[in-house]
Amino acid sequence: MNQGIGVLTLLVAAAGSAFSYQAADRASNDRATQRLAREARHELVMLPYYGVFDNLAFRVDGSTVTLEGQVTRPTLKSDAEKVVKNIEGVERVVNNIEVLPLSPNDDRLRLATYRAIYGDTQLSRYGLQAVPPIHIIVNNGNVTLEGVVANEGDKNIANVRANGVSGVFSVKNNLRVEK
Repeated sequence: MNQGIGVLTLLVAAAGSAFSYQAADRASNDRATQRLAREARHELVMLPYYGVFDNLAFRVDGSTVTLEGQVTRPTLKSDAEKVVKNIEGVERVVNNIEVLPLSPNDDRLRLATYRAIYGDTQLSRYGLQAVPPIHIIVNNGNVTLEGVVANEGDKNIANVRANGVSGVFSVKNNLRVEK
């Protein structure tokens, strides 16, 4: 009878150590994923032509980075892929970035929406950053707001200001509020 208890204890101890190895592997993978995400974000934000009218996003899945978003210049799409490919630990880059079509009307709407949002006294403080946190994406007259604001009131003001721009067909407000 005592031998049976001894074997059971050994099995539980072995299962416990296997679990701690799995947990350590997961923690190591999480740290690696976080490092890749931090470096990818840094590299993308530092791109020379990345601005308020572009939206770059990414997902990290192991050693694969998937790029998403919308840009106004085709070179920004290829530059984003190049800088992410050069990050240590990245083995594959999937580039799903959309290049927005050339349109004088969309260019006019971009500038008018920029002035409406960043010209507002409540929102002007966001325009003081190197890459303003409210990104204005215009595609065929439709405006999408991307980025992060400090509170729900700022999110609502940006939405109202964008909707007030003459010639805008619709506004999709994807702004997130800081926690």
